[in-house]
Amino acid sequence: MKWEGNRESDNVEDARTGGGGFGLGGGRGIGLGTVAIALVAGWIFGINPLTILGALDGSGGAPMVQQQQAPAARPPPEDKLARFVSTVLADTEDVWREQFAQAGGTYRDPKLVLFRGAVPTACGQGASAMGPFYCPGDQKVYIDLDFYETMRTRLGAPGDFAQAYVIAHEVGHHVQNLLGITDKVDTMRGRASEVQRNALSVRLELQADCFAGVWAHHAQAARQVLEAGDVEEALNAATQIGDDTLQRKAQGTIVPESFTHGSGAQRVAWFRRGLEGGSLQQCNTFEARKL
Repeated sequence: MKWEGNRESDNVEDARTGGGGFGLGGGRGIGLGTVAIALVAGWIFGINPLTILGALDGSGGAPMVQQQQAPAARPPPEDKLARFVSTVLADTEDVWREQFAQAGGTYRDPKLVLFRGAVPTACGQGASAMGPFYCPGDQKVYIDLDFYETMRTRLGAPGDFAQAYVIAHEVGHHVQNLLGITDKVDTMRGRASEVQRNALSVRLELQADCFAGVWAHHAQAARQVLEAGDVEEALNAATQIGDDTLQRKAQGTIVPESFTHGSGAQRVAWFRRGLEGGSLQQCNTFEARKL
């Protein structure tokens, strides 16, 4: 991915001082392999990744509570990976500002918080084991950059464009929040069965994948950021974090009715749809008969 020399965002906060551990209560013990799976499941999904860990260990997840977050500093300029993240975030800002303006609206940039170990958020306590996530309560994306090493070495999803896809998907959840989609889905979830809630979650996550593809479409058209193999990196990442792949790795079996994010094939298909069409209107997963 061609990113060096491009604009960096001013909306990145560095909260990596200190670090600290994070314990998960309830359920049975969670091994490193399960945490690794939950990492991938959490990075591209706006749903609380603690729910994913709870589903894998049988505890059912843990509710999040409101917490106040202290201001954080900017990342140091010599941190190349932080600069990469800042550049990708800036690119999403440029694309979504233009897309909202064309529709007669105004895009509000999200903040992106770099943390290590644990971090307080407006959605509750965040942790590295959750993977990257978006909190609608404070409109911030949270990421421990060590996750990228986990992607490369343990989850079979290497490459800088795969890393950019992580950020673009989380920003996709921010777009959903700004458009009021998140609130509508939360309202529907409140009066739905577990199976219905899972189905709604799948549609929400696939739409965020499609929005990530929309970003990539317009970033390429405006700035030619893609290099050979970049799209394949993103598609491979989408495949690796499909519910079917994750369940197979975690438990050896696949339970489609428990899917909350979509199969690898579905994730690939919706990212492709956004990438090839570049239109928000093509990302309406909630009216699609077939995902």
